Amino acid sequence: MPESNSIAKLFGSLCILALFACKAGTVNLFKAASPHEAYQRKLINAGLDKTALGGQWIKSAEIGMQKPVDITLPFKETGYFAAEKIPVSTYRFNATKGQKINISLSKKPNSGTMVYVDFWHVANGSNPKLLASIDTLGNPIQFDIDDSGDYLIRLQPELLQSIEYTLEITTGPSLAFPTKSKSSSSIKSYWGDGRDDNARKHEGVDIFGTFRSPVLAISDGTVTRVNENNLGGKVVWVRPKGKNYTLYYAHLDQQIAIEGQEVKIGDTLGLMGNTGNAKTTPTHLHFGIYEFSGAVNPLPFIDPVIKAPSNISVPLSNLNKTLRTGTGTKLYSSAQSKFSIISSLPAGTIVNINAATSDYYKTELPDGSVGFIKNSDLVQTAKPLKRLKINASQIKLYDRPHALAPIKLNLKEGETVSVLGNFGNYQLINNEDMQVGWITK
Repeated sequence: MPESNSIAKLFGSLCILALFACKAGTVNLFKAASPHEAYQRKLINAGLDKTALGGQWIKSAEIGMQKPVDITLPFKETGYFAAEKIPVSTYRFNATKGQKINISLSKKPNSGTMVYVDFWHVANGSNPKLLASIDTLGNPIQFDIDDSGDYLIRLQPELLQSIEYTLEITTGPSLAFPTKSKSSSSIKSYWGDGRDDNARKHEGVDIFGTFRSPVLAISDGTVTRVNENNLGGKVVWVRPKGKNYTLYYAHLDQQIAIEGQEVKIGDTLGLMGNTGNAKTTPTHLHFGIYEFSGAVNPLPFIDPVIKAPSNISVPLSNLNKTLRTGTGTKLYSSAQSKFSIISSLPAGTIVNINAATSDYYKTELPDGSVGFIKNSDLVQTAKPLKRLKINASQIKLYDRPHALAPIKLNLKEGETVSVLGNFGNYQLINNEDMQVGWITK
């Protein structure tokens, strides 16, 4: 870009910042639902939605919701948002009823910058529903999943901010463990296992332990029922506070809780035994969860196993850099090869590195397509593919690989340039003045 254009662009940006500083403090009569909405409202109040930068920021937020990348949990990513761009990162993943989702974000620089993080549920055939946001203090999101299905997380920084961020998403149980063992290894029988020669299915999990060891409340709540029945023997029912389901503790040797009692997490409800139809089995607790529609799988609610995301093993020094592909490179829809292949990229294809996760980079192609590429399939552009003499049809140096893209400058016919990579029918080059742009092949 010519120096005069660079100065003009910088001046325009500074003017926008000054205008925002003057007007962003306008009193707003309507409370925003999230920090992202509050920031967008300030842009609109300041009239910045009518500018190219402000309008594109709002539009990018909407487009980002329509183009998420698929991830599996747990997940960790370190990425870079460049001030000269208007970036958005959106992720889609599946979560199971009963899990607790934990979402945290750290950033550099830590102060004076803002990345808006919103968490959404995508129900079948309906618009995404905003569930939670990371607040302006950066406190993590912890959210109990009430419906199995797809969820979205959107990250978007403020305008004109360069930020390195690390996003981490993990899952855990939304309830505590009902025995003192607190170990998944004590669970020996699971939801759906056959019972009575497969005449019925197991509607819970069996947690084995020591005879007359404590059985615990796993949530604050109310004891709604203490009784006996043929299958469960001595049982206790607890309604967790603020939830639409009931916890079922069966085969107790002794019931300690009483009907109507308010309990706290860790209170003893009874002692483990083998009453009811468990008289011929080792001592264990049958634990179940019931909604109005019937039993649900209780394991995600109590499973104490919390997996850590894979460490990021690729160099973070490549963030926000332009690299090119090696031979036989595949662009994946997610950072795991089991996911679908978006495309096979020819050797020398130019990509920009947006983020890193595990041993993959999240990359953006010059046409805006986003996908994941293995670190081992990318090389630096410092060493050019070849040297090329410009002919009459190649003198136009474009801002991006498209015939309608802005022309940065006109090259001289016969001058020699370095080819850094390719995309479609275009080549990325730099000249002796280190000016970078695209020419036709």
